[in-house]
Amino acid sequence: MIIAIYVLIGISIFFAFAGVVGMLRMPDAFCRMQSSTNISTFGVLGVIIGGILYSAVFLHNAEMAVKLAVMGIFYIVTSPIAGHAIAKGAYHHGVKMTRKSVCDKYGEDMEK
Repeated sequence: MIIAIYVLIGISIFFAFAGVVGMLRMPDAFCRMQSSTNISTFGVLGVIIGGILYSAVFLHNAEMAVKLAVMGIFYIVTSPIAGHAIAKGAYHHGVKMTRKSVCDKYGEDMEK
């Protein structure tokens, strides 16, 4: 079981590292926001699931496992919504996309 916990934490570290690299290499703010929500969603969820397993199996602490599960559900619900709200606010305030962007679906929806 400890190997599964280490694998989950390792996967979280990979997603956090990939998200940071994406934030450094992406061309505009909207792409960077996608990388940052990747960090917060996948990077944190692996650690939370690993914590649930560790607290349930090794610590025998069901209360901590339930609290971590509630945190995970809260994170799954709020992280994408927050990323969308930030992107929508940035778009409304005139943050420009790069010229390399293929389409602007949000702009098309606002024109209608």
